[in-house]
Amino acid sequence: MDRFGLLGRSLSHSHSPRIHALLGGYDYSLFEKEPEEAEEFILSGDWDGLNVTIPYKKTAYRLADEVSATAEKCGSVNTLVRSGDKIYGENTDYFGFLTTVTRSGIEVAGKKCLVLGDGGAAGAVRAVLSDLGAGNIVTVSRRGENNYDNITRHSDAGIIVNATPVGMYPENGASPVDLSLFPRLSGVFDLIFNPLKTKLLLDAERLSVPHAGGLLMLVAQAKKSSDLFLGAEKDDSVADEVYGALKREVGNVVLVGMPGCGKTTVGRILALKLGKKLVDTDELIEKGTGETIPEIFEKYGEKKFRDLETEAAKASGKLTSTVVTTGGGIVKRPDNFDPLRQNGTVVYLTRRIEDLAREGRPLSENADLEMMLAERAPLYEMISDMTVSNDGDPEKTADLIIEKLGG
Repeated sequence: MDRFGLLGRSLSHSHSPRIHALLGGYDYSLFEKEPEEAEEFILSGDWDGLNVTIPYKKTAYRLADEVSATAEKCGSVNTLVRSGDKIYGENTDYFGFLTTVTRSGIEVAGKKCLVLGDGGAAGAVRAVLSDLGAGNIVTVSRRGENNYDNITRHSDAGIIVNATPVGMYPENGASPVDLSLFPRLSGVFDLIFNPLKTKLLLDAERLSVPHAGGLLMLVAQAKKSSDLFLGAEKDDSVADEVYGALKREVGNVVLVGMPGCGKTTVGRILALKLGKKLVDTDELIEKGTGETIPEIFEKYGEKKFRDLETEAAKASGKLTSTVVTTGGGIVKRPDNFDPLRQNGTVVYLTRRIEDLAREGRPLSENADLEMMLAERAPLYEMISDMTVSNDGDPEKTADLIIEKLGG
């Protein structure tokens, strides 16, 4: 049996097995190895084709008997194929990043580009930017001549590419740079694919700077690797199909809206129909404290509850393939926006005020709901990607959301 897989140090949340299942249907394993084990595994392990990820791409380049011209240009290898007693190395990251830049529509020719990081993936990024006619390409690293302490000397950069793991799961919410320091930015790329939208990309979105994440690059490079593994080239459209399917699978659906608008009911239906997990931020709080939401309000007040709610937003936002239902006031803290948006589509669920359920909801039970809606509606609209009415049958509401999601 052909033996394919991914070599890396920490792979528990890798999408690669699913991608290769969609690409070719062959068995694909995860090989987690410590640095002292990686070299022996590459040279003597039981495999026919390997993808290689952090931190072994330069090791793979060094150990390959032969490397492609592309890999040589990148200075690293992320795909190995064994033929007899020889190991051939290729850099399919090059093709993945090239696909990402091309599909993004972001023009890099003639522009000053900052590449954050000097690891294996950064070499592929620099090679692609060079081949596309970029202007000055500057590598920024922690200890290099150009580093994060003096990065403002490059405030005239037009393109920034994050080739570091900063902001990657489980350290969601971190960013390698402050984009507001770069007023001439016209494009931001982040090679990270988990979360789907890193803080760097969410910051770019807020600044209206065109941007692209790492999921398409991951799929496109996997398609190229699969061609090498199987010795047959698939049409590039296959990568588009797999990318679309994977994005739908791993993406969250987050429901926001007024208390009593039916988020829990619609969420249960959505989770069942989409085959996703279901998480409710209020339930996370209750499980964590052992107290009900009304009890928390009564004993500790609203501020304590909002602190707990922010922690629940951060925890649920790190999940993938999940329907997340939220409390009506979760939008009152802007700090909750990015955690909820980073891995999915946010749906603002509306309902007629007279039909909103009030029982068991501390803030809305005796409140002026029209005044509450006037305060919160702009926040729901700000965080959401789409608005869907739940004034009728909840199942039809769920079906409409799925239709809008493209599912």
